[in-house]
Amino acid sequence: MTARDRADALGGRASSLAERAPAPATLARVGLGLMLVAAGAHKLIDPAGWTVYVTDWLAPLLVVSSTTFMLANGYLELGFAALLLADRCTAFAALVAAGSLAVTTVYLAVVWVDTGLFGDVVARDVGLTGLALAVLVGALRGE
Repeated sequence: MTARDRADALGGRASSLAERAPAPATLARVGLGLMLVAAGAHKLIDPAGWTVYVTDWLAPLLVVSSTTFMLANGYLELGFAALLLADRCTAFAALVAAGSLAVTTVYLAVVWVDTGLFGDVVARDVGLTGLALAVLVGALRGE
């Protein structure tokens, strides 16, 4: 079997899998929901580990402690994750996720430019914001 034959066979198997897979909008919605479950659960398990993202200049602007802020975010993320995974109020949940991720990304980008910290997280959050926006657009289109 030539390399070309193997590539054609692999392409055929990939196409067959793609035909049986859920719709892209469903995969995106479930992926975003699972990411929110992971982040929310981790915030509840180890809120202090997340307080590293609260800079000295942000902390005084919070009306609660950094730990309480992370705990509240954890519960909210789990709630919106449940909506996404259940495919209920999907547009609203995706809008909240996209807004939260966009604001977080901009905040962390400012911190990155100012201190050099969190560049890797900024790169990841840009992609997650795009995912949340894709889920939002899909939900608004009824996909």
